[in-house]
Amino acid sequence: MQGNKTLLVTGGAGFIGANFVHYWLETYPNDRVVVLDALTYAGNKANLDPVSQNPNFKFVHGDICDQPLVETLLKEEAINTVVHFAAESHVDRSITGPDAFIETNIIGTYTLLKAAKKVWLDEPKEQGLETPWHRFHHVSTDEVYGTLEPNDPAFTEDTAYAPNSPYSASKAASDHLVRAYHHTYGMEVTTSNCSNNYGPYHFPEKLIPLIITNILHDKPLPIYGDGKQVRDWLYVVDHARGIDLVINNGRVGENYNIGGHNEWHNIDIVKLVCSLMNEAFNNDSSLSDKYPLASKAANGQSEELITFVKDRAGHDRRYAIDATKTTAELGYKPAESFESGIRKTVDWYLSTPVWWQELIKQ
Repeated sequence: MQGNKTLLVTGGAGFIGANFVHYWLETYPNDRVVVLDALTYAGNKANLDPVSQNPNFKFVHGDICDQPLVETLLKEEAINTVVHFAAESHVDRSITGPDAFIETNIIGTYTLLKAAKKVWLDEPKEQGLETPWHRFHHVSTDEVYGTLEPNDPAFTEDTAYAPNSPYSASKAASDHLVRAYHHTYGMEVTTSNCSNNYGPYHFPEKLIPLIITNILHDKPLPIYGDGKQVRDWLYVVDHARGIDLVINNGRVGENYNIGGHNEWHNIDIVKLVCSLMNEAFNNDSSLSDKYPLASKAANGQSEELITFVKDRAGHDRRYAIDATKTTAELGYKPAESFESGIRKTVDWYLSTPVWWQELIKQ
């Protein structure tokens, strides 16, 4: 596409969505970005403070299930690109309360697709106009593929879907709806399936920020089962770069895996974060004054907080992404090593307490 884009970013006040918004406005300063977010527990408008004064940014508080609102935004803001992040995403919450996951991840995606079809496909046809350039990019997860044994090859785009939790099942359903709207109606769509993200603005209930903030309060570091679950970790800005490549250069109707080439056991991640926290306190004596409760870190003993707890139901053993297709077709490659990315993440949480302290009070 020639010219500038106007993006509707759903869930843009969440962890990955907000990082994507920051990235896009910095990379494409002449594009416009409209964020639609319901500001549920994981949506935090403060995540967007760094871009709030940008004249090419607009925030709208609303629900993706509100089809009239979505249609109005698509028309009034002349949206030509939807980047759909909005989702309930915490597996534990999906086990105890799956209804919200069905509503947001399935019904919400369906509602967005209906609105986009009406505005981009149906109304122009009724008026005798050509279908305008458009793109509906759907952000999904590697969890739709199920689980891997230790020696299994990593997930490719051709791996059969086998979701094991209400969360991953709802995301799988949304992926299928996006595919169907392309093959049935001709909507120009792309989908990306990513591995576990980490980085700034990550909600504190997730593993890495939970470990960091619990260490700062001398609280136990809960590890499910034996801690040998394997995840492929991707720095969140590298994810944004991957989505950029898919939107601008990906083939319409295709799925692209975006991974970090970076498999770790959960217990090893926790031990690494403990080591980095110990190191940070050892190198900067002011941290003990800033975080007086963190006595274990101050004494180089963060690992003593590790506590093994009962494994959660349906806990997938291993995820791993094979991003060969995305690399071969689009030139995708993570810019951050895990060593550099995890240090940036720990430093961000240590230097930005106001952001996460507000969230853990809730």
